[in-house]
Amino acid sequence: MKNLIPFIFLSLLFANNQIPGIDQKRPILLKGGTLHTVSGDVMEGYDLLFANGKIVTIDAEIQPSPDTDVYDIYGKHVVPGYIASFTRLGLVEIGLVKQTQDFKEFGDLNPNVRANVSYNPDSELIPVTRSNGILIANSVPSSGLISGQSSVMMMDGWTWEDATLKHPTALNLNWPNMRLDFSKKIKKKEKEQREEYEKIIRELDRMVRNVQAYNTRKTVRERKAEQKQPTDLRLEALVPYFVYGEPIHIRANDIRQIEAAVKWANKHEFKIVITGGQDAWINPELLVKHNIPVIFQTVQTIPRRRFEPVHTPYKVPLMLHEAGVKFCLSTEVGYPFDGHVRTLPNEAMRAASWGLSKSEALRSITLSAAEILGIEGKVGSLDPGKDATFFISDSHPLLIETNPIKAYIQGREVDLTDRQKILYDKYREKFRRLGRLNK
Repeated sequence: MKNLIPFIFLSLLFANNQIPGIDQKRPILLKGGTLHTVSGDVMEGYDLLFANGKIVTIDAEIQPSPDTDVYDIYGKHVVPGYIASFTRLGLVEIGLVKQTQDFKEFGDLNPNVRANVSYNPDSELIPVTRSNGILIANSVPSSGLISGQSSVMMMDGWTWEDATLKHPTALNLNWPNMRLDFSKKIKKKEKEQREEYEKIIRELDRMVRNVQAYNTRKTVRERKAEQKQPTDLRLEALVPYFVYGEPIHIRANDIRQIEAAVKWANKHEFKIVITGGQDAWINPELLVKHNIPVIFQTVQTIPRRRFEPVHTPYKVPLMLHEAGVKFCLSTEVGYPFDGHVRTLPNEAMRAASWGLSKSEALRSITLSAAEILGIEGKVGSLDPGKDATFFISDSHPLLIETNPIKAYIQGREVDLTDRQKILYDKYREKFRRLGRLNK
């Protein structure tokens, strides 16, 4: 009971008090806005009708029925909800407080871990993320060699069940480090370091063989009762990926890691996505040849090597696009970046400022992300039949001053207030009363 009290206190202290949106009851018609469809052209002065949480029609002039709520949005922009494709959102509150960390488990092999069941819909990080237009996030466990299964979550809902858009997204694997450390503090010789890496790869290969054998024994029809294969939760969780080809997201930044991961995946005929991908620009031909997408994390960072130009990370999205690599942009994870998911549009802006077209930059955090995560049939663009998950802004989406003024997730209008806005209003009122603000 003593250990439970601090946990309850932290849960209350770092829980937002916002009420989830109400299911859409009446059709809503948005008239005269600038629609950033992403899947097609930017449509100026068009109408958008949505009902029952789905986009119904997009046209130049839609005649509403008597039971339709009509909103004039002339001069405003309608944008598909941004998609954060690699986050720990809902799995961590404060990086340095252990009690708020649900993204990791003990041990190196945890394929049966599910992100969505640990997702905290009351996280204080969700409102500030949502208020910046990020309405969908892929929450990812991230410890050990095989971290577990990620889940695509909506930034609204009473429970994790309400918030789950798709589970599982993929199996998440952290490729082992391949960089040799020759510093004096490292006692292991080069040979020992190489042997450690090779041992991990052998363990992975052994795991693949064990899963395939396990599945064979589980599915064989003619067998005696005493030969029945006992259920193994870890092996069972790996069957969809190691046997049936469901996607595996492999975190790899160094070019040696990327090339080794691709070679391993090809050997076993696995379907993979590279996450991180800082060195993906070095050998994009490999990724194009094997049709391997990249979730590129962090445009705003420093080069990985001293001899690289300082702007290299900023130009990687352009280089990947020109090479034909399928990619999307995401933010970095880990302390202190877990709370920075709200800056996702900034990543697209920086990529656009270094050569990537604005349309491709917007696509990299909407439709491209949806395609890589396998949710393009629901979100990522403004198309009839898709979920009404979008926001209305007062200016072009890729401007730093852009302010989302309304947002909908599956037709539910969601609250765009957050702790920062509340504190701003509070202290603005303080200084107004002190006479230090102009009217």
